[in-house]
Amino acid sequence: MHQARPSWRRWPDWVAYATAAWSLGYSALGIWWARGGAGFPFGLANDSGATLSWFTGATARKGGPVIAAAGAIATLVALYMARQGHTERVGSNTTVATVVKAFGWTVAVILCLGVPDFRVLVVVAYAPIILLGAPFDWPQPVRLVDVIPWPVLNQAVCIVGGVAWAATTLAFQRRVGDACAYCGRRSPRVEWQQPDAARRWGGWAVAVAVAIPLLYAATRFAWALGIPLGLTEAFYREGERTGLWWRGAALATLAVVGAALTVGLAKPWGEVFPRWVPRLAGRRVPPALAIVPATFVSLIVSSAGLMFVRMAIRGTFMLGTHRVTFTENWGGLWPELVWPIWGVALGAATLAYQYRTRQRCRYCGRD
Repeated sequence: MHQARPSWRRWPDWVAYATAAWSLGYSALGIWWARGGAGFPFGLANDSGATLSWFTGATARKGGPVIAAAGAIATLVALYMARQGHTERVGSNTTVATVVKAFGWTVAVILCLGVPDFRVLVVVAYAPIILLGAPFDWPQPVRLVDVIPWPVLNQAVCIVGGVAWAATTLAFQRRVGDACAYCGRRSPRVEWQQPDAARRWGGWAVAVAVAIPLLYAATRFAWALGIPLGLTEAFYREGERTGLWWRGAALATLAVVGAALTVGLAKPWGEVFPRWVPRLAGRRVPPALAIVPATFVSLIVSSAGLMFVRMAIRGTFMLGTHRVTFTENWGGLWPELVWPIWGVALGAATLAYQYRTRQRCRYCGRD
């Protein structure tokens, strides 16, 4: 019966091997960059937007060997995780298991939240605007390479690797903890993971994940309507001349749409297609249809928010050609400073949705 299941549902069986392959590939890139190969994506010498990242001073000569070594170690750890539950067994409380789990989660956090900056979010947010405006050369004629340069594409590659590492570590953690590797359930039941409990705390998470993007949208809509909320008069007039506020309003519209979709994580129409959806009305919503994009958005929102927090602490945050402080042009800074909370809340709301919608596991039989 298990062999007939789609391969993606058997992800604990193969994800560690995929993660090892990703790590080995990135290690090979590190060797390439260390030997003088082109394309090193970090540091101001290679990325004009590196002032936004943790790696402003990185160089291929120093960074390449570090990436190569870290990737090689990560490959070995991922292969060790792959063997767990097949040819080897370690207890959940052993030093080895603790170190392996700590390593895996650390790599996942660095790749998902440390490497990316807000440019991944910008690309995702502007993509619909660019596609819809392309026939009209609005906001302006652009090329794909201008919107997604290699350093930004590399950030997306690292997010993929980080998700793979999180999945690998989660499967390992479940196996050494005597939980089902496929659904995470264990005996006795964990009460906060049960549908009724998840509905309660998930509702609060949804409320936060909806309120914050609406706060951001309110400032951008105000600017588009001629209200310089939280901006100096000089800066507002400059943005008005360049059409910046209309682009901001377009992004605010996407934020509102995202907030509306987030509500579905706590509503019946997020589980069953409503009557007005053609051909799908009354059918069960595939959980992955909500979980995958919501998880991705929570990651890129969190990484972008952490970048804004870091730059605000440094006092180097710029909006256009203006330095933004906590008191001057605050409207361009404060909404973004709470994005990490938005990301965490959206991640929690997505987790609650997963707990509420998961069905009886076909592998362990628990419900």
